[in-house]
Formats: sequence, structure tokens, C-alpha cells
Amino acid sequence: MDGVILADKPAGVSSHDVVAAVRRTLDGVRTGHAGTLDPFATGLLLVLVGRATRIQRLLMALPKTYEVLARLGAVSTTGDPEGQITITGKLPDPAAVLPEGLVRQRPPAYSAVKIDGERAYRRARRGEEVRTREREVHVERFECLWREDDRAAYRITCSAGTYVRALIADLGDAYCERLRRTRIGPFAVQEASLEDLRPAPQQLIDGLIGVPEALEFLPQVRLESEDARRAAHGRPVPAPPALHASAGGAAAVSVLVTDDRGAVAVTELAAAEGGWVLRPVIGFRA
Repeated sequence: MDGVILADKPAGVSSHDVVAAVRRTLDGVRTGHAGTLDPFATGLLLVLVGRATRIQRLLMALPKTYEVLARLGAVSTTGDPEGQITITGKLPDPAAVLPEGLVRQRPPAYSAVKIDGERAYRRARRGEEVRTREREVHVERFECLWREDDRAAYRITCSAGTYVRALIADLGDAYCERLRRTRIGPFAVQEASLEDLRPAPQQLIDGLIGVPEALEFLPQVRLESEDARRAAHGRPVPAPPALHASAGGAAAVSVLVTDDRGAVAVTELAAAEGGWVLRPVIGFRA
């Protein structure tokens, strides 16, 4: 039971609720997820099962696509419908350019970022003044699908760590009324096999994407038995010359190594005496 389950999270439940439902159905197998969705939000959640929890950081780093319904002329203390709503009647300028490329943003006070080791939303709920640090994110696409009266729909593709609620709030007086994640890297919500919190065990098993398939976005190298054994024990193995060339001469490129039994390890391309090697950083055999 090692792999990734694509879940279409419903509104009103947390990402943890979805993970707990999978863990409960699979008799306590180790589970996790790659990228939290707020309870009001819906859409794609990657649930990690077994040794797939080890690739969490790789999946979390993938770009994400969202579809947003924004309410205009109003603000929310949380940036979503769960906060205190104030109607201002001040509509954002429809001619304003939507930000793309490198964008500096400040995560909302009601967010999971940590301030002195504590989640920001916990401080905000106590009524404390919260000021998060600005961060630089990348917005690949920010397009308006339609706008009518005090509602507008947007499609946003952005880097990991981007707060869509902050992007909408920065338009002016606006907040996210509905938020749906439709894609994470190569994974689409239309391919989700889990849509509720009472899944049948066979449903989860049938929908499980194995680790090699889940990491198809990485370069892959197939090893012979001796090199596979070395990599499984955390020892570096020679990198194919063409791999370094295809990586543009860059080091620290993540590469999945496999053998006839499946995934062996995620490695990083590294320089070594006598040439380039693949150094294991995440193992799947131990």
C-alpha cells in the first residue's frame, strides 16, 4: 500500500479529515497529504499512503491551478466566507492588470504560517495583531473568466506557497467566496477516485497511483541489480552521461531510480571525483 490517491475534497471538511478517512479505511496505514486546502475550499488533494509519504516535499513543490469565485465590494477578516464580512461597495477597477510573474505577497493573518513557532491563525483567533512576513511567489497565470456586478471568476496557476486568498484581497475590496483546486502539477481533479469520507477499501486500492507513476514528472533512470542494491542502501551510483547533459549541467536535480521491482530511491545529481553520480536522498526499500 504505497502510493498516491487523488481526492476531490468537498467543502466543509478539513484536509486532515480526508487523510483520517483514508487511514481509517486502510486499517491505520501511514498517511499524509501534499498541500492543505482550507475547509471552505474544494478540489484536488493528494493523499499519500505508505512510503509515498516520503515524497511529500516533491509533490508539494509542484505548481497548482485554482478556480476562484470572488465577491467584490466586500472584505473578509479571513479572506474567505468564514470570516467577518464587511460590505464596502467599492469595486476593484475592472481595467487593473492582474499580477503575473514574481509577486510579493503577505500571507493572511488567518493562515498556517508560523510566527515564533506558532501558527498565525491561532494568534489571530485570540485577537492578537498578526503581521506575517512578505514572501516572493510566482504567478504563472491570472486570468479573469467573467465579471458581473459584484462577482468575478478567475483562474490562477501559481507556485507552491502562494496564498490565493491574498491575491484576491490585493485586488482591492474583494475576497474568495468559493475556491476550487483543479490541478497539481500533472494531476487533475477530474482523475480523482475519492470524493467522500466513507470510501470502500477496494475503491482506494483501485485508485492508488504507485510511486513510480506518481513521480513521472521527474527524470528516471533504470538500474541493474548491483547498482540498485547500492542505491537501496543509500550509496551513490554512477549517473548516465546523457542525464547531466539533459539537466543543463545543473546539480541537485531530483532523479527517480528504479529497477525491475519498481521504485528504489529518489536521488540527486551530484558531482564526484571521476564524474557525476546519483546520490540517494529518499529510499523506498527500507
